Amino acid sequence: QVQLAESGGGLVQAGGSLRLACIASGTISSIDFMGWYRQPLGKEREMVATILSGGTTNYADSVKGRFTISRDNAKNTVYLQMNSLKPEDTDVYYCRCIIARTGDYWGQGTQVTVSS
Repeated sequence: QVQLAESGGGLVQAGGSLRLACIASGTISSIDFMGWYRQPLGKEREMVATILSGGTTNYADSVKGRFTISRDNAKNTVYLQMNSLKPEDTDVYYCRCIIARTGDYWGQGTQVTVSS
């Protein structure tokens, strides 16, 4: 069984920064894929940023240049540094991990609110 625990969400003014963290715990062989997603109200969940085990990253166009995803393989942790936040970044952010020979897991989500 694998659990994902997110932290770091909160309320920030536009232009501010937040850093999200997601720790995977349980029986973990290797984490092939880690990522952050968000789900705007009334819409489908969308990719924000992803990072593969080798370090290759991918970003949504809306966050390029503002957000940075990173991971610490020794700690089974993925981070999302969010700078220059905008009100439209307000959402619940979900962590996702794909673990080799085990499965695809999601966290419970952490709320990010950006005030104008």
